Amino acid sequence: MYVVTVQSISKYDERHPTAITIGTFDGVHIGHRKILERLMKTSATATLKSTVLTFFPHPRMVLQKDVDIKLLNTIGEKTKILRAMGLDQLIIHPFTKEFSRLSATEFVRDILVNKLKTKKIIIGYDHRFGRNRNANIVDLRAFGTTLDFEVEEISAQEIDEVSVSSTKIRKALEEGDIPTANAYLGYHYMLTGSVKKGKGLGRQIDFPTANLNIPEGYKLVPKNGVYAVQSELLGKTVHGMMNIGYNPTVSGEGQVSIEIHYFDFDHDLYGQEIQVDILHRIRDERKFESVEALKSQLHKDRETSLSLISK
Repeated sequence: MYVVTVQSISKYDERHPTAITIGTFDGVHIGHRKILERLMKTSATATLKSTVLTFFPHPRMVLQKDVDIKLLNTIGEKTKILRAMGLDQLIIHPFTKEFSRLSATEFVRDILVNKLKTKKIIIGYDHRFGRNRNANIVDLRAFGTTLDFEVEEISAQEIDEVSVSSTKIRKALEEGDIPTANAYLGYHYMLTGSVKKGKGLGRQIDFPTANLNIPEGYKLVPKNGVYAVQSELLGKTVHGMMNIGYNPTVSGEGQVSIEIHYFDFDHDLYGQEIQVDILHRIRDERKFESVEALKSQLHKDRETSLSLISK
């Protein structure tokens, strides 16, 4: 399905009435999907264009200068996931201090109604908006009465019954709890980046690796350790194992590196962008007495990975 993606509200020029939902949607997890599925069902029934309005950078990056914030998706990943859901339109608006100063009236009247032609808004029960986030669902319903749009609220009971939040997912990933994170997300947690030149140490011990560079410093990288993973490479699913950490046996210092060894795959990936889906966590990273001991453990890790993947 073709999804129209617009990089700013100012560039939006569609005249067809919309059903819309609004939010940062970090992770696009199973709680978010309840809202998105309701949006698409409602828009199809009312012949409205299903539209998601999201923002980048994250408001906390702009308003709180939160340089340490860690998000579940890069903007590229979030765009890919949202587009795959089958929306009609995705609008990614640049979040700025100026935008944050819009009053609730300006946001609803000038942007949602006049610009985006909103006829229905699907929103979570706790949604707040406008300058200082001082307007809520009651205010939105009042705007709807005067500006001719409907508000459909996703109740606390509906959202809470899935008992999931982006915060819970972040915590699970920081603890290396991949089953919980993936269950809450509804898909495998992913890392996306380009393959950069490494030191070639993996190839010397018969475990060549693709060294992943993730330029987005805000992207959450799970707890250090060894993981079973998969990627779509050259049109097919390729399994492998990934190490996140400092390589204490062969280097033991410097920055955290992300290295993936793919099974039965011998192609040059340098410079290519790849997506790594994380399936299972195998073990903590640790220092071995020798390179030979490390190599022996890597063979065991491979067998463990293959065993978990086959299940």
